[in-house]
Amino acid sequence: MIKPERARRRIFFGWQLVAAGFFIHILHSSLLFLSQGAYLIELQAAFGWSRSSISGAFSLLRLESGFLGPLQGWMIDRFGPRPVMRVGALMFGLGFIALGQIQSLWHFYAALAVIAIGSSLGGFLTIHTAIAHWFNRKRARAMSIGSAGFASGALVAPLVAWSMVEYGWRTTAVISGLLILVIGIPGAQFFKRSPEHYGMLPDGDMPEQSTAPGALHVDDTSHRATTVGVETDFTVREAMRDRSFWLIAIGHGTALLVTATVPVHLVPFLVDQNGWSLAATSFVFPAIMVMQISGQFIGGTLGDMYSKRFVASVAMLGHGGAFIILAFSSSAPAVVAAIVLHGLAWGSRGPLMMAIRADYFGRRNLGVIAGWSNGITITGSVFGPLYAGIMYDWQGDYNVAFSTLGVATIISTVFFIAARKPPPPTRVL
Repeated sequence: MIKPERARRRIFFGWQLVAAGFFIHILHSSLLFLSQGAYLIELQAAFGWSRSSISGAFSLLRLESGFLGPLQGWMIDRFGPRPVMRVGALMFGLGFIALGQIQSLWHFYAALAVIAIGSSLGGFLTIHTAIAHWFNRKRARAMSIGSAGFASGALVAPLVAWSMVEYGWRTTAVISGLLILVIGIPGAQFFKRSPEHYGMLPDGDMPEQSTAPGALHVDDTSHRATTVGVETDFTVREAMRDRSFWLIAIGHGTALLVTATVPVHLVPFLVDQNGWSLAATSFVFPAIMVMQISGQFIGGTLGDMYSKRFVASVAMLGHGGAFIILAFSSSAPAVVAAIVLHGLAWGSRGPLMMAIRADYFGRRNLGVIAGWSNGITITGSVFGPLYAGIMYDWQGDYNVAFSTLGVATIISTVFFIAARKPPPPTRVL
């Protein structure tokens, strides 16, 4: 156990956890999320599968994590994030190694199923639930720093594309799996339970021997810290009975229509409709990364100062506007404008999604509450790439897909605007 006296002489452990989340996010974004478009092109060339068939497999990544969400949330709350992260890293790495061996479409779907479970257990929900437990006042900023790793993965994504060109997609997949095992499993060690288990409090606050309302208190027997009379923790049922639970989930899910479609279809859009080379498209995601990191620090700062739901609402306009621009113009200035809008919007909104749930419903049951919410939000991640792939196969371009997804995202701004913080639940004692 970390003694409070020792904690005063060292960097607050929560920031070490944030750093671990940063690097694990790099693995997820560079090796999987931002490389889906490159894999789509390579697999289509190697096997001749339709674009909608391949897009359906990538949609499976989100579908399985949606079904897994409630169970995963319960596991995080019950056993802590560390064992969940370890299992996730193991399955994530082995799934990529299996991807390098596929010979048929069902092999591809099977490998993606293993990757989906592993990336979910060792990904966003686990990382950000853990961060939410270690921060309160600085929650949005901590999550924005951790999420910056996801954007920073764009620095590594060009290496993945280069590896596919030089060594082939099979070798690239196997190397990716080995990197995940070597980095991800040791990194899981940093994902400890809440600071109260170590005699500390969120944000590095030190407990005082007091029981006054609102004071910080440490139990002399268990050495676990608590905040007296400040934070209200909702149960899953109580959270799901509040309309803000559903409004946030629907708004988040609509945002994922765009964010999930970009990594799968932006590269094919630029190659097929604009004549870009695969190597040239590798610089698109670093550009998005620069804007996303800028947006994350802006959103993290504003989210701790002002209403998180209004910051998220403005970001939704950026998401939708970016896709509408791409739908009506494929010129270089239009692509640059879309990259700027989407990157800033994604960075500003992303870290706030878990932060706002922790603010509204407390930390005690956050994992399972977020897990159930994930089952709703994931529909956007599943539907967006699949819809874009189907529309491309039907229309021969992405214009209709991008324009309709953009309009739907802009309209969904109203869900965040209406999602007000709920009052404490009424309980019969």
